[in-house]
Order: sequence, then structure tokens, then C-alpha cells
Amino acid sequence: MSPALYAALVLAAFLVASLGSFWLAVRPPRLAIPLRPEDYGLAVEPVRIRADDGVSLAGWFVPRPGAPAIVLLHGYPAEKADLLPIATALAPEFATLLMDHRYFGESEGRTTTLGYRERQDLKRTVDFLESRGAAAVGVFGFSLGGAVALLTAAEDPRIRAIAAYAPFADLKALGRELYAWMWLARYPFVEAMLLWSRVAFGADISRPTPAAAAARVTVPVLLVHSRQDEQIPFRHAERLRVALAGNAQAEFEFMDRGRHGELPADFEARLAGFFRRALTTAARAAAAGEANP
Repeated sequence: MSPALYAALVLAAFLVASLGSFWLAVRPPRLAIPLRPEDYGLAVEPVRIRADDGVSLAGWFVPRPGAPAIVLLHGYPAEKADLLPIATALAPEFATLLMDHRYFGESEGRTTTLGYRERQDLKRTVDFLESRGAAAVGVFGFSLGGAVALLTAAEDPRIRAIAAYAPFADLKALGRELYAWMWLARYPFVEAMLLWSRVAFGADISRPTPAAAAARVTVPVLLVHSRQDEQIPFRHAERLRVALAGNAQAEFEFMDRGRHGELPADFEARLAGFFRRALTTAARAAAAGEANP
């Protein structure tokens, strides 16, 4: 076998492997959560929200007329039922909307785009809440959901507060960490995966980064992360803290212990307090603006 043919075969195998890894990343096995709203005594209204590309997004809505609203966004590869315990703590005070990201749970969609199209989906979700009279809108996002919240808030001023639990700061960096076992080959491998994202979605889905978006966010932000997180390394939280350094309304809760998604003691009560402070102020400002056009 000639060296040129051998090199061509190695390159072809490399590209095929990167394509397989990309396809698994955007079509992962979905995690089903065996919980229902009635398990928590929540009376929800099933809703459907149409995305810009026609995908139907599924949600559970707990109305509370006249109150601020909070969107809850789950992590990868779970579904909205994963956030029912948090919704139960927020629903007595806020209109609460649990959403399935595209592809996950009961939502339509052939793939996840890991934040690229999801940020437009969140804007349509805010449209829905505005149509239902929400005085102000905040977002709680876990992992992928937290990254989506940051990305969207940098583009949509209607989001008045964000609580992000263990979001990634940079998808490309996360990919390189995931494939660290490939040593130097991880760099071209991740670039090849992003090349496939351009083919599939017409864009590099790793840009903009949540860190770049966070640097443009001026509303209250609560960033929560564990130094022992085994899925999103703590260095992502450190990068986001630097990005949020210019935001005087940013708060940080970093734990020494806890796995990915493990909630600290009394977290729900502290989360409700954060949104109470942030969204009550935002709702009063909005009401004052309507009274004095």
C-alpha cells in the first residue's frame, strides 16, 4: 500500500469516526424521567409552542395570573420532568413553565443542536409567557439549559433574571475535555465534528460561547456549580465568573462537594429568593414604564 493511499484511508477513517461521534452527540439516547406533575400535587396545563422552524415544543405550565414567570430548562439528555422538584418550590409564587428542549421529552425535532437553535426556541417561549400576561420573565437552566439561558439572555432583553446550574462555558472546550484520551488528536477531531455541524445545521454550533454571551448579560445572574462536578468541569464556572465580572448583579454559589445535578441543602428556597428579588424589581419597573409612557 502506497503512503498516499494509507494516509487517505486514515483520514477517511478519522472523518467517519468524527461523523459518528457528532451524530451521537446530537442524537443521544434520551433519558426518560419517571415523574409526573401529579406526583408533586401540581396541576399543570400542557402547552405546545411552535419554534421558528416549525418544531413543536412541549411544556407544562402552572399559571399564576399577575405574577412573574420562570421558565425551567432541563439538562442533556433528560426532559422537563427532571425539574419537577424545583418547579414545585417555585410554583406557589411564580407562573412556572417547564419545557422540553427540541428532540427531548415530548418535543419534536430530529436532533438537539446543543444551544444553537434552542436559544430561538427560548425566545418563542418568552413570547408565549408574554401572551399569558407575565409581568417579568426569568429562566432557570440546568447544564445545557443554563447555557441556553445565558446565550438567549444576551440577545433578548425580555429575560430579566437567570439562574444557571452547572452550564458549560464553551462547547468546543467541553468537547476537547471529553476526548482528552485522544491526546493531541482531540483538537482536529473536535474541529471535524464542528465541520459536520456546519453541514447539518449550516453553522458552527459552538459559537457564540456561553462565556461570550455572559459577558454581555447585565441582568441578575445566579451561577451555581460544584468543584466535584464530573460532567462539566469546574473550570467552566471559573471562566463564566470571569465573564460575569462586569455584572454587579451576578451572584455565585460554588460548592466544594456534589456531583453533576446534586442540589445543595435548601437550594430551592434560595433559588426562589433570588428570583423574588430580581423579578419583583423587574415587574415594578415594567409597570412603572407602562404607567408613564
